[in-house]
Amino acid sequence: MKASRLLEQLEKMGIQTITGVPDSTLKQFCDGVQTYSGSLQHYVTANEGAAVGFAIGSYLGTGKPACVYMQNSGIGNMVNPLASLANRDVYGIPMLFIVGWRGEPGVKDEPQHVFQGKITCELFETLSVPYCVIDQNTSDEEMDAILSEAERTLSQGDQFAVIVKKGTFEKAAPFVWSNGNQMVREEVLGCILRGLSRETIIVSTTGKISRELYEQSQAVYGDHDNIFMTVGGMGHASMIALGIAKSRPDKKVVCIDGDGAALMHMGALPFIAAQAPENFYHIVINNQAHESVGAMPTGCQQTEFAQVARAAGYCEAAKLETMEAVTQIGEWLTKKTGPLLWEIPVSLEVRNNLGRPKESARENKEGFMRTLGL
Repeated sequence: MKASRLLEQLEKMGIQTITGVPDSTLKQFCDGVQTYSGSLQHYVTANEGAAVGFAIGSYLGTGKPACVYMQNSGIGNMVNPLASLANRDVYGIPMLFIVGWRGEPGVKDEPQHVFQGKITCELFETLSVPYCVIDQNTSDEEMDAILSEAERTLSQGDQFAVIVKKGTFEKAAPFVWSNGNQMVREEVLGCILRGLSRETIIVSTTGKISRELYEQSQAVYGDHDNIFMTVGGMGHASMIALGIAKSRPDKKVVCIDGDGAALMHMGALPFIAAQAPENFYHIVINNQAHESVGAMPTGCQQTEFAQVARAAGYCEAAKLETMEAVTQIGEWLTKKTGPLLWEIPVSLEVRNNLGRPKESARENKEGFMRTLGL
């Protein structure tokens, strides 16, 4: 299926706005949205719930339903505005969901997607949202019939979901861009590790940051037992790190976050500041993109995380724009008290042969807790 054809069909349905959060299963669709020459207005939001809110506002302003796209892991973020606002028992706001199906039963995937994959269809049933599943064998005629059904549903003020299996969309010319940054993320992570004490506790965000940190830690230390790799739950690594820091004041805790993740639940920053954990250090690796799922810009590329942290109440925050500055992080940890934040701008560069952790998520958790003496 060509993404461009689907986008044309959405326009014919009267959809004028498309909004959401990028997904690797939907990469070809997302690339198509970025390069589409039609009149669809596209917005990348900080999280899926925000996309639903935006879709509601778009409908109120135009009388036209919007399309909201996401990975199925984002369903949890959008349940509240869908159930308490858009549902027919409240305002009855129509919208079309396009959802990438990670963790599809019977298809090998990463551990964070397995349970979510099992309950994806069930969640839409519970939410009273009719849906259809499409894959690479879905013909154009079948897709047209699905969209006709969706259009009838939307005309009644309800929502409809199209659940997309891996490999559904044809590969086309990818959307390519550059953020202009020079430092390479994996080199930055290796530099940070080499500067930290072996006793430092690290919590890393989901995606390629954790994968690169895993390989760098294996190379530097020979293990990774002081790192909790948050393989799912995008945007929650900083609160996990805070929970550790508050319960273990004897340990210095470093959260290595991504810009997309920090944006997704930015309310964590003022809460962290309010808790005033002196042993908490926040590093935001900023490539201005959802790089792990296809490198689509976050939609908030102008965000200066150091400025946000200072406004939120962090004791100190700075933007580190050279490797020389990055090498000083370890020394600063011995001299400065938190909470403080360092923002590090990096390029979109990543190794093609980047590996994944060899241990299961549960095994990594157990090794991490043993490091804490538990």
